[in-house]
Amino acid sequence: MKIGMILRPALIALLLALVVRPDWFVPVFAPLAPEGGPVIYQRASLLSLSLSHLGLVLMASLAATFVAVTLAIFVTRPAGAAFRPLSRTITNIGQTFPPVAVLALAVPALGFGAGPTLVALFLYGLLPIFENAITALSTLPPATMEAARGIGLSRWQRLVRVELPLALPVTLTGIRLSVVIALGTATIGSTVAARTLGEVIIAGLLTNNTAFVLQGGLIVGLFAVLIYDAMVLLERHLARRMGG
Repeated sequence: MKIGMILRPALIALLLALVVRPDWFVPVFAPLAPEGGPVIYQRASLLSLSLSHLGLVLMASLAATFVAVTLAIFVTRPAGAAFRPLSRTITNIGQTFPPVAVLALAVPALGFGAGPTLVALFLYGLLPIFENAITALSTLPPATMEAARGIGLSRWQRLVRVELPLALPVTLTGIRLSVVIALGTATIGSTVAARTLGEVIIAGLLTNNTAFVLQGGLIVGLFAVLIYDAMVLLERHLARRMGG
């Protein structure tokens, strides 16, 4: 716990410094840059690219969460049980097709920019949320559900007041996995002109500038680690509350 309390602020400080004051790291990245070439990526602000990257991940994750949880609720009701195999097939689409293929298919319809990237992230993020939500909603304590029926709660009231709150910690695990996957996958959005941190990595690959590749990869990695850690803490907090 003490290590986490020390490491977490250190990683946050490192991330903020990389994004806001990348010039501080010139001595660190200089040996990795080509001779006479730029050391710090300056075609766009790393802060603006980071915010755009996070914005795409947030929008796609919210949409994936809404659709996946709604589907999970539907197929765990008696009326929707027969549609569970079809729902699994739909949510598996994103995992079946590589994100690059989804981008290639989406560009003719949506054009270049954020649109194809949002579609790819949305499809790729459905499965973990859907599977965890189904597991959570299918394994609720029978005694608790019987008590909810016994006090006269309607189906809607049981869903909102009992089922969803009890299912939240496990569902959040799926959301966490989906978000972390999206953070890494969003980098390929720059291949279709979306503003993401992948722009820095791709520029480094095209110019043989390892300093650029490391900058982009390090920032994405730190975002993934810190967001993962924050969501784990949230899950533990909710699990303790439910247990208490």
